[in-house]
Amino acid sequence: MRLDKFLKVSRIIKRRSVAKEIADKGRIQINGKVAKSSSNVSVDDELIISFGNKTLTVKVTELLETTKKNDAELMYDIISEDYKTDYRQPFSD
Repeated sequence: MRLDKFLKVSRIIKRRSVAKEIADKGRIQINGKVAKSSSNVSVDDELIISFGNKTLTVKVTELLETTKKNDAELMYDIISEDYKTDYRQPFSD
């Protein structure tokens, strides 16, 4: 399955056009190699996705052509979710 389609169907990224744009900017790696939007994704691949402040690492567990919202999370396992600056924590004085 193409990378951009996997990201959309799994709902990691909401739109395929956005997934394509992020991949083509070199912000997604498959098994440690920079991937294009047309790169193939297989079961057991590890994806590292760099958003602005967040880096998400997931392992592909299943490939489905279409999913319902509740089944989308079954397509991957989150390995880590790292933030450059964690704005979710309250500021300490």
